[in-house]
Amino acid sequence: MRIIVQNAKCQGHARCAAQAPDIFKLDDEGYILPGDIEVAQGEELPASRGARSCPERALELTRCAFCIGLIQP
Repeated sequence: MRIIVQNAKCQGHARCAAQAPDIFKLDDEGYILPGDIEVAQGEELPASRGARSCPERALELTRCAFCIGLIQP
């Protein structure tokens, strides 16, 4: 699973990190750090909860094989 981070939408609510602090890394002001997040196997549930908790919808979950590198373009 991959989480696509849309930094422009992040408003620093930090709800994602409250759900899964080991997955969602924030800067000193509470905004998510740039870059998509590769979710380790077994961490899908807290990652999903964290992404869905974002009121700004700045985090998008994807499970497509191409997006996570299981198949080549």
